[in-house]
Amino acid sequence: MERFDIIVIGAGPAGMTSALNCLRAGKSVLVLESESFGGQIAFSPRVENFPTYQKISGAELMDKLYEQITEWGARVELECVQKIEKNQDCFIVTTDYGKYESYSVILATGVKPRHIGVEREEELIGNGVSYCALCDGAFYSGEDVAVIGDANTAIQYAILLSGYCKHVHVCALFGRLFADKALIDILNSRENVSVRYHLSLKEFIADEELKGLRFEDTETHAQVNINCKCAFVCIGQLPNNKAFADIVELDKTGYIIADETCVTSCEGIFAAGDCRTKHIRQLVTASSDGAVAAFNACKYVDTLRALRG
Repeated sequence: MERFDIIVIGAGPAGMTSALNCLRAGKSVLVLESESFGGQIAFSPRVENFPTYQKISGAELMDKLYEQITEWGARVELECVQKIEKNQDCFIVTTDYGKYESYSVILATGVKPRHIGVEREEELIGNGVSYCALCDGAFYSGEDVAVIGDANTAIQYAILLSGYCKHVHVCALFGRLFADKALIDILNSRENVSVRYHLSLKEFIADEELKGLRFEDTETHAQVNINCKCAFVCIGQLPNNKAFADIVELDKTGYIIADETCVTSCEGIFAAGDCRTKHIRQLVTASSDGAVAAFNACKYVDTLRALRG
């Protein structure tokens, strides 16, 4: 069984920043990622609130970070972690391919898109239901589409789609948008975008592919139908922490309980980024967590080695 000083689970901004700082401290690092490198920010078409870059795509920014950690010597594997066990002063991390040992673990598993929970949603994924406009938007060039959501990512998606879709319907549950003013201003300048408020989705209208959406107006209770070829669902995110429930404490919503020190309930395991309890989940705070978690993980490993003599 291979042993590393530190295993980082997750290759988003928090995980890769953790890896970078651990490597710079002279530690051997394994990064495990279950899906794709870069995390959710890799699907963002435009990042404007990260220091140094006025405008950059999320994918490009994460590619640069990936190149940075691999140049520093990170071992990176595309494997899904199934469980973590503590064995005296080491951790055993079991994946779908094998097992690894480490002195410390940094959990940076991020979040995944929240599903809306309406009948036929799962069935229609790829046939008119999507959670990523950057991935799937181009397939609907020249068509009417809908974006269900009201915060930054939803508005970014609507702006992106307005560049090549015939019309973009933004469907918000509440009576306002919760995005940054700069994004709302851009959205309002697009002539092929309309925003509807107080809409609660009740039905995906479809045969084999999506044809439209049926909403209920939460104020008037009237039925509202919108014809569209695709619905981009963007209503929040869920943490990816079920595999760790037996070793670290989670809150009732599934986030790892950890404060700004990134220390968890299990000594030697640290949590960084969107997967932990925190008030602000942004790219810059995920990277900040990564640095803090790395510092504390390296300190923990150094202390173990000192005690061993």
